[in-house]
Amino acid sequence: MSWGSELWDQFDNLEKHTQWGIEFVEKYTKFVKERSEIETNYAKQIRNLSKKYQPKKNSREEEESKYTFCKAFLTTLNELNDYAGQHEVIAENLTSQIIGELTRYLTELKAERKSHFHDGRKAQQHIESSWKQLESCKRRFERDCKEADRAQQYFEKMDADINVTKADVEKARQQAQMRHQMAADSKGDYSSYLQKFNQEQNEHYYTVIPNIFQKLQDMEERRIERIGVCMKTFSDVDRQVLPIVGKCLDGMTKAAESIEPKTDSKQVVESYKSGFEPPGDVEFEDYGQTMKRTASDTSLSNSREGKEKPAGKSKGKLWPFIKNKNKITLNSQVRNLIEGSGPEDFSHLPPEQRRKKLQGKLDELNKDIQKEMDQRDALTKMKDVYVKNPQMGDPASVDPRLSEIGQNIEKLQFEVQKFEGWLAEVEERMPSKSDSHRRSGLYETQNNTTVSNNCAQDRESPDGSYTEEQNSETQVKANPNPNPNPNPNPTSSTPEFDDEFDDEETLPTIGTCKALYPFEGHNEGTISVAEGELLYVIEEDKGDGWTRVRRNEDEEGYVPTSYVEVFLETNAKDS
Repeated sequence: MSWGSELWDQFDNLEKHTQWGIEFVEKYTKFVKERSEIETNYAKQIRNLSKKYQPKKNSREEEESKYTFCKAFLTTLNELNDYAGQHEVIAENLTSQIIGELTRYLTELKAERKSHFHDGRKAQQHIESSWKQLESCKRRFERDCKEADRAQQYFEKMDADINVTKADVEKARQQAQMRHQMAADSKGDYSSYLQKFNQEQNEHYYTVIPNIFQKLQDMEERRIERIGVCMKTFSDVDRQVLPIVGKCLDGMTKAAESIEPKTDSKQVVESYKSGFEPPGDVEFEDYGQTMKRTASDTSLSNSREGKEKPAGKSKGKLWPFIKNKNKITLNSQVRNLIEGSGPEDFSHLPPEQRRKKLQGKLDELNKDIQKEMDQRDALTKMKDVYVKNPQMGDPASVDPRLSEIGQNIEKLQFEVQKFEGWLAEVEERMPSKSDSHRRSGLYETQNNTTVSNNCAQDRESPDGSYTEEQNSETQVKANPNPNPNPNPNPTSSTPEFDDEFDDEETLPTIGTCKALYPFEGHNEGTISVAEGELLYVIEEDKGDGWTRVRRNEDEEGYVPTSYVEVFLETNAKDS
């Protein structure tokens, strides 16, 4: 069906219809724009939600992130952040592929429509002008014919009147002939112009208008086709991100499936284990006899309280539940553990927690030493370059910094020795499998008269936190007087006991990594790797640019984080 042949007389209706089509394109463009704004706002809200629940640095949340369910939640937040990114992609694609395209197309469509209707109005005005000229010729021919009839009638009247002179009759005859000639000429003009108008009218309604309407029809069909393409793109934009959205959802599902209650329970033990042995049985004290009553070796009652208070009012207490004015003892120790408060040697912590804190402090000091050594090596190389090429710089300008770094290394090494001494002392006191007395809860002392000095009551500090036996603090050379009341009787240890705690506890693997570049590992504490080699990760990068890895049970060390690609796993098994 052609608009030119079927709608030849519907110029005004076609003008209204095509204008409505343009308005529809504008309405659809506005719809897509609002959809894009919704996607953008939704993505922004999702990102803010993910950011809001991210664990804050140096907070308790970061400490708690070692549990599998916390790691799963963190993974969910990261996947949700990626999920928000896909909605941003949808908004960007809608803007670029639909809104931008339709905006440009609308400009072209309006210009094309205006051009076609301008040609149509011009053709319409031309045919109307031709019609007016035809009407003018027709009226002139009609007027000349009437004038010729009146002139003929006047001539005949004059010719029949006998009183009129011959000259007047001749004049009337000539006037009639002239009028007849004018009528004949008007008739010829009218006939020729009528023929011309019919040709123009035929061309107008069968050629000019059909061509213009055909262009309008083509324009309208292209508009409809473009709208169809945009509607298809509207759905394809969503469909394109579905695979990535599915991966985000799969990541959330995998994170949820990686939660291991048993592992988290074990982590609680590792976090809060004190290292003390449970107290032994309390001996029966017979008040019916008049013999001197003394606390047994395994009694948990405070011997000093027994000396200061009447015997009838003394009560035995179980140390895990001894309360101070505000907090339970265990709560106090946990708070101190988390906040890092207390003395430098962590003597306020239970043995196991103290050992972990000291080991962590040693690791930090070793990393600091490694950083200082790397800086020293870099400055030494720079100084060598200045020596060889004096124009590049003064070698003496590097010396103050080298001296400062050397002093820093000495201070750090002194700190390392101090903490190593404390760590060795703690490991000597740790319960061992070979120590049957410790397994049974009995603690040996070299002085049997001070029986109650080693019970759990004496390990409680005045503020309710636990402290180690302070009888061997004086043995650490780095800290000659760590406690105000050291016990003059140091606890002796056997070589077998030292050998048992000589080796560092093997750290569990937390993931794997792949070496992107070869690394020689000449410095102490590093390990050499080959490009493409797979290793186990046992400690993440803590901000110093180094990651701790293991190749086998006996070979581990640090490699630059930028040299490897790390894959952390929540359920990685110990190698």
